[in-house]
Amino acid sequence: MLKVLISDNLSNAARSVFVSHGVEVDIKTNLSKEEMVDIIGEYDGLAVRSATRVTPKVLECAKRLRVIGRAGIGVDNIDVAEATRRGIIVMNTPFGNSITTAEHAIAMMFSLARQIPEANSSTHAGKWEKNRFVGMELTGKTLGIVGCGNIGAIVAERALGLKMRVLAYDPFLSLERARDLGIEKVDLDTLLSSVDIVTLHTPLTERTRNIIDAAAVEKMKVGIYIVNCARGGLIVEEDLKAAIESGHVAGAALDVFSTEPATNNPLFGMEQVICTPHLGASTTEAQEKVALQVAAQMADYLTTGAVTNALNTPSVTAEEAPLLKPFINVAELLGSFAGQITESGIEEITIEYEGQIAELNLKALTAATIAGVMRPLLADINMINAPSVAKERGVQITEVTREQRGVYESYIRLSLRTERQTRSVAGTVFSDGKPRIIKIGEVNLEAELISHMLYIVNRDRPGFIGALGALLGGAEVNIATFALGRETVGADATTLVGVDGEVSDDVINKIRALDHVVQAQRLVF
Repeated sequence: MLKVLISDNLSNAARSVFVSHGVEVDIKTNLSKEEMVDIIGEYDGLAVRSATRVTPKVLECAKRLRVIGRAGIGVDNIDVAEATRRGIIVMNTPFGNSITTAEHAIAMMFSLARQIPEANSSTHAGKWEKNRFVGMELTGKTLGIVGCGNIGAIVAERALGLKMRVLAYDPFLSLERARDLGIEKVDLDTLLSSVDIVTLHTPLTERTRNIIDAAAVEKMKVGIYIVNCARGGLIVEEDLKAAIESGHVAGAALDVFSTEPATNNPLFGMEQVICTPHLGASTTEAQEKVALQVAAQMADYLTTGAVTNALNTPSVTAEEAPLLKPFINVAELLGSFAGQITESGIEEITIEYEGQIAELNLKALTAATIAGVMRPLLADINMINAPSVAKERGVQITEVTREQRGVYESYIRLSLRTERQTRSVAGTVFSDGKPRIIKIGEVNLEAELISHMLYIVNRDRPGFIGALGALLGGAEVNIATFALGRETVGADATTLVGVDGEVSDDVINKIRALDHVVQAQRLVF
């Protein structure tokens, strides 16, 4: 008999879904670490929200566990890497909270514009300070949305209904999708300098961490309002406090904080700041929806093998897996490489499959490639949801297959068309099973992809390699691999350097300052 443990508070509807699929359910919440370790070995599935910590120790004892379902988006409480290593699928419900979170952001905007929390407290205290609380109309104002995915798009639609002008910054939002939504796509600096209110709806990644800091505030209008119902860590809270104290920022409404639970924060106690305890997903409808979704996904997998919204596995049959596995790896790495060196908005992703690989089931390969491209900016992206997320943002996906033409039996070429240019990178798998980049643009080179690398484009002049080596040596950065190529004599050269550890921002900036450097980018795989 299949058994599932629900260890966090979920709607009772989840139990009904499991039972209807013939799955036995135990509901045991508020388990201690020791209690979880003692009983987890009895279960085939584990359904959680954010309270249960699924640690390596828990997974070590989960001898029967086949699937973990997270009712919600974030999986910070689950060791996904360890689950993957043990062959346990991790699923989430990425869209169940979208409307609820978008509505909370709109409510926060109204609360800021009309000073509702302070006016409420004042009136309850027996005061009648009508002249103190002079608000601002939202109609006719300009809203800036940072991150225009599913939630951001819903906020945009609601804002347009309020007769606001809407600007959006999202590298994966196409101009066509922006036109369909009735909004304007702009770069981040333009957005910050043009809007009356900015609302954040982007995941927390290395590119988006601290996206609103003192430098960003300086680009904003005096009197701007800031709303964050996305992730803590997007805003440097000390910088925001200073900006409010100086009068540059008129107010902020925050549902998320850099440290949660937030019992102490530099913004607490400020009259101009509205705070809520991460309530974005906290509606009866949303709780019901994610409970039903996660139960249905888990039950389908346990009873039929169907995989939906998995974070760590592609949709591949047992027969296809051995053939596709090494190429899934190279496809995702090619995508990650291209995604990390591309800064402008992506409009089209073209993937060319040549040779033997073109005869295989390409769905997983394309999904892996798209996930790799988008992951530098979208932390919750995975091989299952990447195609739908790309479609949602209006990114066109094109697959091309052809017979073998060159020396490689199988070959993948990825091209990204952006607003400014087209970038391409090609790779394959050598006989040792390791992925290789074999072409960047029209430059032929051969490079193994390792955890930490540097991508450098420079004008082909004598002395550059020596200067680069001396700089890295002086910074105690050890070179592990080195690949260099150019299209023709005198054309720009492309260099891929594998290094033994993370390269600091200071070193990257020094490389960019070297003579003849056109572009220098840190890559992490």
